[in-house]
Amino acid sequence: MRRIYGSRRSLCRSRRPCDEVGCSGDPRRRLLILQDQKATVEREMELRHKNEMLRVEAEARARARAERENADITREQIRLKAAEHRQTILESIRTAGTLFGEGFRAFVTDWDKVTATVAGLTLLAVGVYSAKNATSVAGRYFEARLGKPSLVRETSRITVLEALRHPVQVSRRLLSKPQDALEGVVLSPSLEARVRDIAIATRNTKKNRSLYRNILMYGPPGTGKTLFAKKLALHSGMDYAIMTGGDVAPMGRDGVTAMHKVFDWANTSRRGLLLFVDEADAFLRKRATEKISEDLRATLNAFLHRTGQHSSKFMLVLASNQPEQFDWAINDRIDEMVSFDLPRQEERERLVRMYFDKYVLKPATEGKQRLKLAQFDYGKKCSEIARLTEGMSGREISQLAVAWQAMAYASEDGVLTEAMMDARVQDAIQQHKQKMQWLRAEGVQPLLPSVPSK
Repeated sequence: MRRIYGSRRSLCRSRRPCDEVGCSGDPRRRLLILQDQKATVEREMELRHKNEMLRVEAEARARARAERENADITREQIRLKAAEHRQTILESIRTAGTLFGEGFRAFVTDWDKVTATVAGLTLLAVGVYSAKNATSVAGRYFEARLGKPSLVRETSRITVLEALRHPVQVSRRLLSKPQDALEGVVLSPSLEARVRDIAIATRNTKKNRSLYRNILMYGPPGTGKTLFAKKLALHSGMDYAIMTGGDVAPMGRDGVTAMHKVFDWANTSRRGLLLFVDEADAFLRKRATEKISEDLRATLNAFLHRTGQHSSKFMLVLASNQPEQFDWAINDRIDEMVSFDLPRQEERERLVRMYFDKYVLKPATEGKQRLKLAQFDYGKKCSEIARLTEGMSGREISQLAVAWQAMAYASEDGVLTEAMMDARVQDAIQQHKQKMQWLRAEGVQPLLPSVPSK
């Protein structure tokens, strides 16, 4: 119910201004009231804070006074506890000493116990020593048979771990028939006849468990030395292992140990191992004239020590582009040297046809890949390319065929044309000429294909 104050024109609860200044409905009056209330609250909070601070200060003074008064009592309690703890430790030591002395006296006076104890300690020492040596021997045994030496980059030898991981592939390799030593290898007729004789002799040596002969294959890079070494091992029923001479020098002091591990691992092969050392001149250099480190010299001596006699476990095959850098002791361990020359035109044509069929014709005819071949005379084109690529190695011709395949894949329709092949051949010829210029600048005379003797 509305209450009406003196004015006839306004109500106290009305929002319109009131004529009476003292009325609570006046905004000025309300502002003054709010300011008084705020000041009152702030004053109360200030007084409460002061009282709280005084209380905390009084409690701190009382606590400090109590601690000062009780300091003597606290120190006495600490002293009594320390004395009690010390007395307890001394009594424990006396008791333990008494028990140990009585036990030792009883043990010494009883000779049966002394004899049994000495025998037990002796057996324990023998057991620990035997276990340590047995563990070391077992570790070397499993490392030689299950692991691959760090210097070996590639091997056809089947390990237990590989058999467990890939049982199907391992079974196929074990059941596969021996391959032809010259399958996929293109050489001159005279060189083919010589390496075929080596392959036959090696196979018969494997059958008769006789001593293998060491071979040196030298010549320009990319002439089929590594490929023939693999084929020779597979043809003879042996395993092969490939290591690179450039990996020996960075090993430093560990080179001697790594070299011994390689030959220990080779001697455990049941099928016989063909150890192929590529770039052998990188660490088998002349010790008298070449500047080699002491670590590399020690590694070379270890190699000479392990190859001093022929073996029926492994066959050593060295490959080098610069055989004149070999140490004389290395030359003394070589039984036969085979020169791999650059292919002549006849061999280059066979190589071009073989790689053209592998990288172009087969992908185009199988239909599984996006590659097509334009219509032109393939045989004539291969003969022409063989004539233009004089001085190139088998690896360079292989790279040329791979480039043809890449050009077909890079084209929009995936078709390899004759013009595309010609363009890539011209690029390969220019690159080969540039490489030859670099060799001449270094004072090295580039090798040319050998001329067949009439």
